[in-house]
Amino acid sequence: MAAFIDKAKVRVISGRGGNGCVAWRREKFVDKGGPAGGDGGCGGSVYFIADENMSTLLDFSYKSIFRAQDGENGKNKNCHGQGGKDVYLRVPVGVVIRDLKNGKIIADLDENNKIVLVAKGGRGGRGNARFATAQKRSPQFCEPGEAAVERELELELKLIADVGLLGMPNAGKSSLISIISSARPKIADYPFTTLTPNLGVVKKPDGDGFVVADIPGLIEGASDGIGLGYEFLRHIQRCRFFLHLVDSSLENPVNNYLKINEELKKYDLELLKRHQVIVLNKSDITEADKLESLKNEFKKYNSDIFVISAATKQGINELLSHIYKLVNELERHQIIVEVEHDSEFDNNDDSEYFITKLNKNTYNISGGKLKRLVAVTDIKNVQQIRRLSNIMDSMGVWTKLREMGINNDDTVIVEGVEMVYTENYF
Repeated sequence: MAAFIDKAKVRVISGRGGNGCVAWRREKFVDKGGPAGGDGGCGGSVYFIADENMSTLLDFSYKSIFRAQDGENGKNKNCHGQGGKDVYLRVPVGVVIRDLKNGKIIADLDENNKIVLVAKGGRGGRGNARFATAQKRSPQFCEPGEAAVERELELELKLIADVGLLGMPNAGKSSLISIISSARPKIADYPFTTLTPNLGVVKKPDGDGFVVADIPGLIEGASDGIGLGYEFLRHIQRCRFFLHLVDSSLENPVNNYLKINEELKKYDLELLKRHQVIVLNKSDITEADKLESLKNEFKKYNSDIFVISAATKQGINELLSHIYKLVNELERHQIIVEVEHDSEFDNNDDSEYFITKLNKNTYNISGGKLKRLVAVTDIKNVQQIRRLSNIMDSMGVWTKLREMGINNDDTVIVEGVEMVYTENYF
């Protein structure tokens, strides 16, 4: 049986944009052909897509770095470079994606075929043909392509199951799920036989089906990291309701029931409010008088009680009928995952910017479309620096700096690029 992997760390890298081209049209009988440099292609992007046919993140334990294709550079004769191919990474439904750089949750893939963009490909640089004007007919420059986006992400799987099986180790959860579904978990007579969650699909009489999750044995202190429970408590958060299996052959089964509920309360108070069906298992080895006494005692906490024997299959049909009814009546619980705005894809085409005076002679400018403009400006090319300066002038940057008292030879840092301010030049 394949290992169950419910957490993974990956590095995703989008494709960088292709550079624009500086070229000239040179054809016989064509006088003054003019600029003919094509644009670079856009780099490929990286997406995650939810796939209901997957159940673990095992694939990401073999490969953790995913890179999209770079865009091609522009060519002469106004030929544009080809765009890079996107990368689509399939993950199970229920995966939450967190950016490790800032710890923010950027996506919750809670629906089949839901797609989220996590690394956008760099924009292709424009060729010199794009910069030709009536006044400037022969531009000698082009734009470089935008850089790739690289991110470290954590994937966390929160299983989406209709029914969750709760209970102490050896309560009979694995036996029950093997009877009512197609799952074939390992079954033995010692605690913690089940080390990973098991999923089973139960077919209803009408031909439809639902998913049951067998959560590994919870014990007292699970919410504090004791035993296996803490690692897998996250997998019961989306269940419609719980089947709480209790070993009726033990000396004090009620205490075990209360201990499990206390752990649910400590982990997430909302879990305690979820509907529970108490299932008294192992009736084949428990005296009838004791079973009747237990039923009366459990009625103090819950009236939904069934008595079964997973070994002899006694009471299974009655329990299944009740489960079918609850699956139809109760809606799947939706976890409220606070997905924060992914600042990686802020719109940089606005004219908002921020000026900070770092010291007496240094000013820092950031924000707005300046980040994108600087990224596609060749700082070794005088014409491109002049063009960037003109755009900043139209945005009112230089006017604002003069109001703040900038002087000649002061340093201006624009998105990491340093310039020396000269009044006649700017």
